[in-house]
Amino acid sequence: MDKTYQPHAIETSWYQTWEKNNYFAPQGSGEPYTIMIPPPNVTGSLHMGHGFNNAIMDALIRFRRMQGRNTLWQPGTDHAGIATQMVVERQLAADGIGRHDLGREKFLEKVWEWKEQSGGTITRQIRRLGSSVDWSRERFTMDEGLSEAVKEAFVRLHQDGLIYRGKRLVNWDTKFHTAISDLEVENHDEKGHLWNLRYPLADGNKTADGKDYLIVATTRPETMLGDAAVAVHPEDERYKALIGTFVELPLVGRRIPIIADDYCDPEFGTGCVKITPAHDFNDYEVGKRHNLPLLNIFDKNAEVLATAQVFNVDGSVNAEIDGSLPTDYAGLDRFVARKQIVAAFEAAGLLEKIDDHALKVPKGDRSGTIIEPWLTDQWYVSTKPLAEKAIAVVESGEIQFVPKQYENMYFSWMRDIQDWCISRQLWWGHRIPAWYDDAGNVYVGRDEAEVRAKHNLGDANLRQDEDVLDTWFSSGLWTFSTLGWPQQTDFLKTFHPTDVLVTGFDIIFFWVARMIMLSTHLTGQIPFKTVYVHGLVRDGQGQKMSKSKGNVLDPLDIVDGITLDELLEKRTTGLMQPKLAEKIAKQTRAEFPDGIAAYGTDALRFTNLALASTGRDIKFDMGRVEGYRNFCNKLWNAANFVLENTDGQDTGINGEAVELSSVDRWIISQLQRTEADVTRHLDGFRFDLAAQSLYEFVWDQYCAWYLELVKPVLWDENAPAERQRGTRRTLIRVLEVVLRLAHPFMPFITEEIWQRIKAQAGVSGDTIMLQAWPVANESRIDAAAEGDIEWVKQLMLGVRQIRGEMKISMAKRIDIIVANASAEDLRRLNDNAPLLNKLAKLESVRVLAAGEEAPMSATALVGEMQVLVPMAGLIDKDAELARLDKEIQRLDGEVKRVGGKLANEGFVAKAPAEVLDKERAKLAEAEQALGKLVEQREKIANL
Repeated sequence: MDKTYQPHAIETSWYQTWEKNNYFAPQGSGEPYTIMIPPPNVTGSLHMGHGFNNAIMDALIRFRRMQGRNTLWQPGTDHAGIATQMVVERQLAADGIGRHDLGREKFLEKVWEWKEQSGGTITRQIRRLGSSVDWSRERFTMDEGLSEAVKEAFVRLHQDGLIYRGKRLVNWDTKFHTAISDLEVENHDEKGHLWNLRYPLADGNKTADGKDYLIVATTRPETMLGDAAVAVHPEDERYKALIGTFVELPLVGRRIPIIADDYCDPEFGTGCVKITPAHDFNDYEVGKRHNLPLLNIFDKNAEVLATAQVFNVDGSVNAEIDGSLPTDYAGLDRFVARKQIVAAFEAAGLLEKIDDHALKVPKGDRSGTIIEPWLTDQWYVSTKPLAEKAIAVVESGEIQFVPKQYENMYFSWMRDIQDWCISRQLWWGHRIPAWYDDAGNVYVGRDEAEVRAKHNLGDANLRQDEDVLDTWFSSGLWTFSTLGWPQQTDFLKTFHPTDVLVTGFDIIFFWVARMIMLSTHLTGQIPFKTVYVHGLVRDGQGQKMSKSKGNVLDPLDIVDGITLDELLEKRTTGLMQPKLAEKIAKQTRAEFPDGIAAYGTDALRFTNLALASTGRDIKFDMGRVEGYRNFCNKLWNAANFVLENTDGQDTGINGEAVELSSVDRWIISQLQRTEADVTRHLDGFRFDLAAQSLYEFVWDQYCAWYLELVKPVLWDENAPAERQRGTRRTLIRVLEVVLRLAHPFMPFITEEIWQRIKAQAGVSGDTIMLQAWPVANESRIDAAAEGDIEWVKQLMLGVRQIRGEMKISMAKRIDIIVANASAEDLRRLNDNAPLLNKLAKLESVRVLAAGEEAPMSATALVGEMQVLVPMAGLIDKDAELARLDKEIQRLDGEVKRVGGKLANEGFVAKAPAEVLDKERAKLAEAEQALGKLVEQREKIANL
């Protein structure tokens, strides 16, 4: 093996080997085990959430694969309707072409061309992270098979009365002209205004304080054109007498009622709320309760109509109410209309006041435009009947959430579920399998031929619905559509239900719940047995990663490294505000002055798994990545040491007699405990504890102690052959087991080392990933050996501590005296004398006789036993005290100087926070160092 660990020299080649040999395909003889990858958008690229999510899934898959389970990790990508259409439209726009210039069919050809050329970026990145998915089964939500599954699901749900078309309020993106889901809406905190408008009371009515008008406050004055009522709280004494009367809607002249509803907060503003059911989601619910008309005042561009479209709450046309609107505003954009409407109120003396007001402004995550609640015809899934069974399978424990607390979030959403809008006004996606005749009748079927035959339509003129389905609809079928449903394939029978879904809490409703509803209804099976919910990956300060904060990290930049200039370009390109770009560049230079080093995939994966404590957000720390890169180095160096001492040597793999020392029995015993711990923690989804157990064994036990403790045997030419053989066998076999234990965490380095040591370890096979998972053997737990070696370690640590404190060279041999030693202490001292003499550099060991006075010594404790190191001849006491006095005087002066600065009120008042923090840290460090030196001086003075 190379002396230095270089991850890039091994990672790509090993992944190619694994994939080429089809090692990722199901092949175990045990019980099936399935994970479906949450399909990333085909337009996307990896972010830290992907890296974290994939590390968890791959650890589970590799763990179960090594246990002999018949594992399937199903990969695939989502067609990402609006995102993909936006990418292709932008490309066309650069050439001066719009999609309508091409027409639907030609435009879709362009999308498929883009997908074939550029759509595989994220799958290449997933490979770079070492994810052992079965690429031979890669699926795409627009594949022919999955498209057939989508049509089948739509038709069946429609036949069961669970899909219908209706007119309801949706999130409308005025740029892309489509309904979007709540998940695609981002709420931005912005400064805005609250306009207080006077609405004159009709029929000469007056308020309790004699006013002939009500004051309503609104953040969107342009929507008043569609007001259907003014609401007050039913118990508000100021307005009780007016409930059931009317106001005259200004500018429009329409009479609208004053209604009573608990939605109103009497403490907010005047306690009067304008109700616009067709342009506000809360108002829509009030409108349904009071059977108010819905007046749609905008077209698809959010421009004011000449005449409002008036509907009843059931979506039918209301012909009784005149929807005429003032001609002054017809065709105006909503925000232009706002200015003119406010001016008109002011001119009429109806503008009471304007207050500053903090707003949450909803914007489309792709378009960036302000979302308009808009009344439109859409296709819906009736979700309450589906939710009942979806709730039951979680209540019964058929599906379990880890951590369990997320069940409460799930139940809360599901018990208050609303019907699901599944149609989108796009061209890219699964086109809705519905056809209309010239009379407007709608027919649902798998294709046009089926519709004609089923409804005896002959050669009647039919046109297919222009809309496509929400991408969450197709991804909701993911666990079974990817396995061949609606056909009852062998893969479907074998691998469904799946075992674990690994996901973030933010899509429990949007994806997890919908998969449960659709799977239980369409297949009669749950989609998965366990939902493992992880937190959000945040930066080292706990902030959410975002481009606007300039704290986004690309996992591949950590794996492969990136220069400062490349990182600056990546973080600031596309930012419209120069000041923001300058701020982000400044903080990037401060955080990564030399860019990001190449840490390799294994170090990043181990970091992610070590941080994966259940249910908590993850504060990603680059220092941890560096630490685990050092862990990889430690394992690599340990393997080199083992190979140097076993390669070509007799390791007893052919059955030769061996003798195991107490050190060998100790490490074997510790290994059994580690095997049990890692397995238990992986079974319980405690990846952090599994990583910690593995790390502590490799670093603290195997490398730090065992490799040192065996050197006297390995390097002693007079040591018995059986004992040397036993030590070599233990060295190589423990390392081989460690590699198998570590493989789910660090697949590349473990494969590389395993290939180099497998012959010496007496094992065979083509790849470590298909080796058996280590199983603890309780009969090999040796409490006596553990007790002996822990005693040896404590004695050696005590001697090392004395050497360090007294500035005694680690190479100098010293005498020690033991006092208050028990019979067990003396046995251990005798049994391990050669080991202690060699490694602790002991010249002699003497037991203090009863009644004998100990010489001037430094002391350490091993249990009740005292370990004394006589100081005579080791240090010049007076010279050492003089040196310490000088250093103590210097540190005392530093403490007084810095303490004086911090006691100066003027300095504290004027100094920046970062300067104060630096001075306080400096003071604490000096005080700590001073305390240690005073303590050390006292020890030497008392010798």
